[in-house]
Amino acid sequence: MGTGKKLIFYILLTISAIILFAPTLMALVMSFMSNQDILTGSLPTSLTLDNYKNAFERFPLFQYLFNSFVVSILIMIGQLVLCSLAAYAFVFLEFKGRDLLFYVFIATMMIPFEASIIPNFHIIRDLNWIDTYQGLTIPFFAMAFGTFLLRQNFKMIPKELKEASQIAGMGDFRFYLTVVLPVAKTSLVTLGVYGFLTSWNMYLWPLLATTNDSVRTVQIGLKQLQTQEQLNDWGVIMAGAVIVIIPTLILLFLGQKKLQRGLTEGALK
Repeated sequence: MGTGKKLIFYILLTISAIILFAPTLMALVMSFMSNQDILTGSLPTSLTLDNYKNAFERFPLFQYLFNSFVVSILIMIGQLVLCSLAAYAFVFLEFKGRDLLFYVFIATMMIPFEASIIPNFHIIRDLNWIDTYQGLTIPFFAMAFGTFLLRQNFKMIPKELKEASQIAGMGDFRFYLTVVLPVAKTSLVTLGVYGFLTSWNMYLWPLLATTNDSVRTVQIGLKQLQTQEQLNDWGVIMAGAVIVIIPTLILLFLGQKKLQRGLTEGALK
């Protein structure tokens, strides 16, 4: 790539980044502005932290944040455990119809989540899991994409290594813990970050599975803050939105390289 083409390429990347980041930057600035300045559309006459203070005072933000952390971490752990075990079975265990079962399992990725909401809701209702952490998390433990990602990674482990472990008297569970999981560490981190971010941003399912503030997540709380009064206080709403996205930004910055590497390896395999 010549110098001129490279310069144009970087200019386009910079413009694209500015366009994509502009809404986030606007929300950040609005979170420090008074509601009067926001409604008049003028430049901020002064910056204040009152919006952040009001966000914590108007609704139980700490409780919602705690609930979101618990739900996201439980879903992340559940997906890592179930997906890695399922991927191990599809790669290292020999049983009749294994490949057909895997293709049927992967075909569930084509079913939209909205189509499974009503059956899942009836199940957690019959189990009395409304307003519980298990009702918010367990329906998301089984994940076809995660199983596919880890299966592709596990297939890179030589079968001779598995045969050698059997000769040495090592069982499947020990081989899974001591050999398979360390080799697939990058893919596990990728799946963990993906599962956490997806769970953190869920809105529809927590709205259906909860009826009070005891286990409601921060996304539901943010919507409550928006409709709490007839005249929306956009400064407070933007302050709440900034607080909500901080954990996801930190996680993305910390795991960006491993996330890109894991997705690239999964696509190549």
